[in-house]
Amino acid sequence: MLKSRISRITTAALASAALAASMAPAATAATAQDNVPSFEEFRASTLRDVGGQYVVNGDETIPTMKALRAYYDTMVGSSDSNSGNTSLVVNTVGGADDKWSATAARNLTYCVSNNFGADKAAVVSAMQSGAAQWEAASSGVNFIYVSSADSSCTVSNSSVVFSVEPTSTTSYIARAFFPSSPDSQRNVLVNAYSLQNSGSWTPSNILAHELGHTLGFRHEHTRPEAGTCFEDNNWRPLTPYDSSSIMHYPQCNGSSSDLSMTATDRAGVASLYGS
Repeated sequence: MLKSRISRITTAALASAALAASMAPAATAATAQDNVPSFEEFRASTLRDVGGQYVVNGDETIPTMKALRAYYDTMVGSSDSNSGNTSLVVNTVGGADDKWSATAARNLTYCVSNNFGADKAAVVSAMQSGAAQWEAASSGVNFIYVSSADSSCTVSNSSVVFSVEPTSTTSYIARAFFPSSPDSQRNVLVNAYSLQNSGSWTPSNILAHELGHTLGFRHEHTRPEAGTCFEDNNWRPLTPYDSSSIMHYPQCNGSSSDLSMTATDRAGVASLYGS
């Protein structure tokens, strides 16, 4: 069972990839391998992003090798303690929900880098539309676009909570962060071309998925009900399992073809941040 678990997280992070640029379901996503990779093999195969951050589960970041080792050890040694839990799941850190305070959740300021060039308007529009999906579901959530910070839109800009910056990688369409992430990791990286050319996945829904991570929500397919793409046990269920959730990859036994937000997603964010 440990071999199956660690192989699934390896294939989920490397083969199927979260919000991967390829829209085809990953053939290996549900297949358990016979051999558990060593930490050195796992580390060598894990994508390193700008600033040296490790990207796991396709669009979630880990800042240091020490933290990556802890993540790996959790995979190898985790139990089936969540197998009986009953769509949205919140990340946990030390057993506590990984969420913003009520004040912070209403003031999630961000900028959109001028380095997007001709694609900037499309990214700005997708961010605002994606944010509006969560805001419509909870009065406790408010994303605020600070355009005056766009000319120096990096993680070093203290006038905003997070930055939205371009990336040229083809390993993913976009990736985000969690509320517990350090300031140096609080950015949303976007491949603008892939964002605008991802078939039935609209730019709004793609960035709403990423903003779900910034609110603390995990991938729905980490739940045992999905049957594949297991990630870890550091989460708490907020609603019953929802295979159509905006946080569930279609290539991980998800049932949504367009990554739309569901009523269960809206119920989940309302339960965490208020209706």
